[in-house]
Order: sequence, then structure tokens, then C-alpha cells
Amino acid sequence: MKRVLAGFAALLVLVAAYLALWPVPVNPVAWQAPAHPGLKGPWAPNTRLAGIETLPLGPYSGPEDVAVDPAGFLYASTREGVIVRLDPDGGNPREWARTGGRPLGLDVAPDGRLIVADAERGLLALTADGEVQVLAQEADGRPMGFADDVAVARDGRIFFTDASAKFAARVFGVEEGSALDLIEHGGHGRLLVFEPDQGRARTLVDGLQYANGVALSPDQRFLLVAETGAFRVLRYWLDGSRQAPLEVLLGDLPGFPDNVTPGRGGRFWVALVAPRSAVLEAYAHRPFWRQAMVRLPQGLRPRPAAYGHIIAIDEQGRVMENLQDPATGYPLITSVTETREHLYLGSLTAAGLGRYPKSRAGLLP
Repeated sequence: MKRVLAGFAALLVLVAAYLALWPVPVNPVAWQAPAHPGLKGPWAPNTRLAGIETLPLGPYSGPEDVAVDPAGFLYASTREGVIVRLDPDGGNPREWARTGGRPLGLDVAPDGRLIVADAERGLLALTADGEVQVLAQEADGRPMGFADDVAVARDGRIFFTDASAKFAARVFGVEEGSALDLIEHGGHGRLLVFEPDQGRARTLVDGLQYANGVALSPDQRFLLVAETGAFRVLRYWLDGSRQAPLEVLLGDLPGFPDNVTPGRGGRFWVALVAPRSAVLEAYAHRPFWRQAMVRLPQGLRPRPAAYGHIIAIDEQGRVMENLQDPATGYPLITSVTETREHLYLGSLTAAGLGRYPKSRAGLLP
């Protein structure tokens, strides 16, 4: 019996030493999580997003973002590194281009090119015949680690985000890299702009907590940026009217904001990819324990909970729409793209592209 107890004690010591000392890539920062609003008030639970249709993408999956060209054709970025093109009715999916990396955010430029934020390769442009052009892989001498979302202005400037300069997607992968960045909370995200006349990218804002979705206002006066790790949407003024161009438009969100996209009727859609993590927030001020979490096997680490939730806000940050699917018929919604009749939904993990009739949610064309 003594040998058994001694062996058990030795095992406990080894486990404790492993959890405390094993080298991991994160160096967590202590921080104070903002108040959690809960699902009440403007976030009150509902089923307005229940019954999402899934459109097949052939052998491809994980359509993180969707773009629509002037002719109505749909383009979806997939985890296989393929841009899939679909007919305006959502049918006939076919491989249109391969980026050679992991494409995420998409937008159509005024000249017809498809602009891609590729997490592994940087900022790309795809011509009408699917040829891939690399526009930028660094900004101000710093390599991009995790190009995430993109918005193209009418004058050709391309605004985009580098979610994490430290946890590069090509090293850690998209899902693991994002998880590590959120656990560390080190402010490694950037808002960038690529200026075609100069042929290079530069930094507009640094130090963001996982810089994610980006969207231009219809009048091109400002950008909205999702700061995922801080549960908020920022506004960055482009017209020079503010001495301090960056401000919080909407904070204390009930989930992690992912992509932000302009919709119709003056709204901006924000996909809340997952509810906030009670575990991570409970240990926000305890860096040691967050570091220990990374040493746990993947199956024991905190994981994003499944809950379908998208919102629409106006340019003042007021909540216009609150659509939820508690049954999670479509997992981990990362983006919302609005057309006249439908909301197209992206996901990092779903087998196909999500589509939801606007009429079912009570939205006008």
C-alpha cells in the first residue's frame, strides 16, 4: 500500500510540475474582463435564426466569409484553401481559385478583383480568371501573422486586419492560433491599410486584442473593426474630423465578435461566433492558470460554446436586430453577408454555406 501511495504522490508531483513548468508559446497578461451583459435587454433570447439552410460546397468546407460580385455570384473562402464560386441562386458550387493558404475575409474591389485576407499568405488579389497576386505580407517592416478580414474602398485603398502578429496561422493554424491569442490577451492585433499607389501596407492601429472583422461605412467616412478579445466593435474615422480617430462604438457584447459587414437599411452585421467564456474571464487576472490551461490536452481546454447569434447595429452603435438560434443548426457563425432576399452565413467548421431567408426573420428586402 505504501508503494502505491508513494507512486501516486510521485505522479501528482509530475503532473503539477508539468502544469507549472512545461514550455508553452503563451505568456498571458493579467486583465479585467468587462461586465457580462447576459442574454437580456437588447440580447434577449429568441429563435429568429432557427432553421438555417446549408448549401453544399462540393468537397469543401469551413466557408469563413462570403462575397457577392455585381452579377450576383457568390464566393466562399474554405479551409481547404479554395475559393468556391456559386451561382446567384446558391447552386452549382465549383472551385474557382486556390490561394495556397487559408483564405478568410473577402471583398470585391471596384476593378472586379476579389481581395482576400489569407491567414497564411497575407493580403491577396484574385483576377477574373482566378490568378493569385500577392499584395502585401508585411506592414511597417513587421510580417503579417494572421490576415483576417478585408474591406475595399471606392478609391482602391484596402483596409484589413492582422488578427495576431504573434500567433501566426501558418505556424499554429487558424483555430489554435486564435485560441492562443485570446488566452494570452497580449494585444498583438493590427488594423492596416494597403495603398495601391504606394504598393505597400502600413499600420493604422496597433495593440488590438485579436483584430477581426472590418467594414466600411457607405459614405466611406469611417471603418468598423471587431476587437474579438475585448468583446467590442470599434470605429476608426477616416475623414480627419477627429483628433483621436479611434473610439469604442459598442462594447460589453455577450459574445466574441467575428466579421463585421455592411448590410442594407443602414445596418452593419456582426457575427458573434461564440458566447463569452466564463472560464477564461474567471481567470483573466490569473496569468499562471491561463498558461496552465494551454498545457492541458486539447480535449480538456476551454472550448467555444455552440450558440447561433448574429446582430445588426447602426452607425451609432444601437442594436437594430438580434437574431439567435439556441439549437445551433449552423455551427460557429463567423460572418453575415446580406443580399436582397437572404442572409448568407459563414463558419470555420460547417460542412457548407449557411443561408437564411430574410422574410423569416422579419427583415425587409
